[in-house]
Amino acid sequence: MIEAIGLLEIDSIAAGVEVADAVVKMAPVEFLETFMVTPGKFVVLVHGDPTSVQAGLDAGRTVAGTALLDWLHIPFVHPQVLPALHGAGRLDTDTALGLVETTSVASGVRAADDAAKAAAVRLVHLHLGRGIGGKSILLLCGELFDVQAAVAAGAAAPAAAGRLVGTRVIAQPHPDLAQRLMEGLQRLPVPASNPPSATRAAPPTPRPEPPAEDEA
Repeated sequence: MIEAIGLLEIDSIAAGVEVADAVVKMAPVEFLETFMVTPGKFVVLVHGDPTSVQAGLDAGRTVAGTALLDWLHIPFVHPQVLPALHGAGRLDTDTALGLVETTSVASGVRAADDAAKAAAVRLVHLHLGRGIGGKSILLLCGELFDVQAAVAAGAAAPAAAGRLVGTRVIAQPHPDLAQRLMEGLQRLPVPASNPPSATRAAPPTPRPEPPAEDEA
């Protein structure tokens, strides 16, 4: 079970690698993701108990210095947030569609958590940075009044930090639009889910049998 997550968004890939190292050396936390996003940013996402995550974030922020773009610490992340990062769910056309667009990865994750906790909605997809100029876009669906409440809650923190691009609520998206939107989301690159280990040993190559000696 994920207790807490922490995220650091760094304006340098090289600095981001150093920050990631500092975070996991400072506290007993584990990586959920480390990945590069447009335009040349590095994202470190870790999990652990809330105290350890905070300690790791503090160390990472110190190392990052002026290269730190944004960060977050969520003690008890909503269970829909991480699955929304790893693929596009179903978009029901008989329900309302909500969108929250932000200028950073951290603010997008915060928006998703706040939205999911505010109302009975389903997070369809959370896209972070890759291929969209470093921005984040959250899609969610549900009953109209729930979507309105969730979008308002998700937009609050990014708006206060000056990181909100915009929000929209579409009462009943046209089926053709919904299909094309989902096809587009599925083509966008997302962080790998459970990537195979790079250190996994390859199966041994069988040695060729020596040629049989001719019988005298």
